[in-house]
Amino acid sequence: MKWKIPLYKVYVDDEDIREVSKVIKRGMDWAIGPEIEQFEKLLANYIGSEYCLTFNSGTSAGHAAMLALNVKTRDEIIVPSFTFIATANWALMANAQPKFVDIEENTFGLDPLQVKAAISPKTRVIIPVHYAGMPCRIDEIVKIANRRKIPVVEDTAESLGASIGKKKAGTFGDLSILSFAGNKVMTTGEGGAITTNSKTLFEKLKLLRSHGRLINFNYFSSNETPKYVSLGYNWRMSSMTAALGISQLHKFEKLVNLRRKHANYLSSKLSRYKSIKVPKEPKGYRHVYQLYTIRLTNSKIRDGLVKFLTKKGIMTKIFFEPIHKTDFYRKQNYTKFLRLPITENIYDQIITLPMFPSLKKEELDYIYDSVAEYMDTNTV
Repeated sequence: MKWKIPLYKVYVDDEDIREVSKVIKRGMDWAIGPEIEQFEKLLANYIGSEYCLTFNSGTSAGHAAMLALNVKTRDEIIVPSFTFIATANWALMANAQPKFVDIEENTFGLDPLQVKAAISPKTRVIIPVHYAGMPCRIDEIVKIANRRKIPVVEDTAESLGASIGKKKAGTFGDLSILSFAGNKVMTTGEGGAITTNSKTLFEKLKLLRSHGRLINFNYFSSNETPKYVSLGYNWRMSSMTAALGISQLHKFEKLVNLRRKHANYLSSKLSRYKSIKVPKEPKGYRHVYQLYTIRLTNSKIRDGLVKFLTKKGIMTKIFFEPIHKTDFYRKQNYTKFLRLPITENIYDQIITLPMFPSLKKEELDYIYDSVAEYMDTNTV
């Protein structure tokens, strides 16, 4: 379907094209080029971490994180069900078991009290998710984890640039996963990264990312024989991808500020409806609005609005179907009697509206007017 207003549009300019073209035109170092390390340093500096390592996707980055933390068979990994399916799959990729824990209603992130209650002797890692661009209650979760000496891996795939006070999401836990997929605030089409303050984990991740190869030179530009010291994978980011990442990062704050401006405009208008709950930042929190998600009073109103906006040519989506309700996870025995009431209630009521930097005022007004038209005739 051709949408009048799609859910997202990639923001691209001449700098993006120029920087990628430079790599292509030089005809070499398309892999392990100088852009990789430059992008990693810029990301680490922006987030406030000691180390950063790029990957070919956020999913491979999360898989690598589980292996670096020595996750083993039958370990339990605490995760929310209200997230993209990769978050839970990371546990399965390491032959461990995701343990789904309910979320809380203000940030749509893991409920710290539920996390505390869910910890068992089998708990190996906790993975809080910063949903849609909003930090979860990560500081509380980390305190709980630290008391039990359990590593925390922040899923920051949707929330690069989000913060609590002066501390950015991705700097609270032991590791943080980033994604640069096509719909993210800053995108390279595909791609991901891990940030950490641990040199030990950083060195392990380097081996995992590239065939267990222990080298400090460009493999493709040297005739030296490398040392292979462990099992590893080919999870590297390409030089062209990193060049695009550098260019996108240069304008990142501009992209965030435009999203925040658009989100605030929509919220100021939509909040006139008591049956619509717009996203609100807790005091000291910074939301980057990778997704603009509103909450309706019930599923009937939500489902009707989705159909109505579709007829209007406005793309919407429901992020996310709880993982434990997907066909694949329904087949897993450990979800059979699972009850996550907050997760399921929120899923029944949310809808994600279009949000991207290049939205025009007339498009924002069309979104609002269309929602208003439906709400004025279909709610009590």
